[in-house]
Amino acid sequence: MLHLLLQTTIEDVPDDWNVSRFSLLSTFLRELQDEHGRPLFRVTARNRTRRGAPDPMLSTLDESDVDQLWLLGVDNGDGLTADDCAGITRFRRAGGSLLITRDHMDLGSSLLHLADIGAAHHFHSRNCEADQSRQCIDNPNSPGISWPNYHSGANGDYQRVWSVGSIHPVMRDRHSSSGVIQYLPAHPHEGAVSAPPDDPSSRVIMEGRSSATGRRFNIAVAFERSHQGGRVIAQSTFHHFADYNWDPAAGCPSFVIEPAGSGMARFAEALRSTRQYVRNVSLWLGS
Repeated sequence: MLHLLLQTTIEDVPDDWNVSRFSLLSTFLRELQDEHGRPLFRVTARNRTRRGAPDPMLSTLDESDVDQLWLLGVDNGDGLTADDCAGITRFRRAGGSLLITRDHMDLGSSLLHLADIGAAHHFHSRNCEADQSRQCIDNPNSPGISWPNYHSGANGDYQRVWSVGSIHPVMRDRHSSSGVIQYLPAHPHEGAVSAPPDDPSSRVIMEGRSSATGRRFNIAVAFERSHQGGRVIAQSTFHHFADYNWDPAAGCPSFVIEPAGSGMARFAEALRSTRQYVRNVSLWLGS
């Protein structure tokens, strides 16, 4: 059984995107089984300890029995210390695998301190050169949130997604009419990701389309195993995995004021596709 760590970059702040708001994801991962009915993962779900000091788990991750880290960048730029990043980098160098995700504007920008893989994420104030979204505001209904700010739909609705290039293993779906993942939860403020041009082990594997402008944007970048370390998925927003986006009845922090949709509840295929994607990612990272 593999050990999967589901970790946020904030403390246990009740009115924020703390790890309890990803309970449907952690439950689904715990319930995954192999062909013999045995659990695939032992899941540890936790928030970081006090910001500004090394997190005891992340800073020594390479010394733990963790096999996969799913890192949810929900901070405003101060969620990871230098020791945390060093521990995560050593973990990957030793063959550990990661999913790293963030959200709009500068949310989760502490991920940029991660060696090699941090460069896949683009933010409003940092590492913004490759982010073309700054040339116009994609979501005009959110004047307080600037680029990157791709509008794929309301929280609680679903979005259509597309495979990019040759079909990557995490995009395959034998239960879909197309044979590939077609739907993920929507979010009005998706972030920006790209494949670092100097890293041949990385490529964009999935894209979406803005419901506001029709523009295509990257949703996921995959890093293959290489001399730099284990496999990685860089995802455009943690809202693809949040309870509120799978089921708005689960609730959200008070600062989320936009009305939620009901597409995920009305169209069962969207949730099935989302779960298939989560399964695919966990298996690919673990292989």
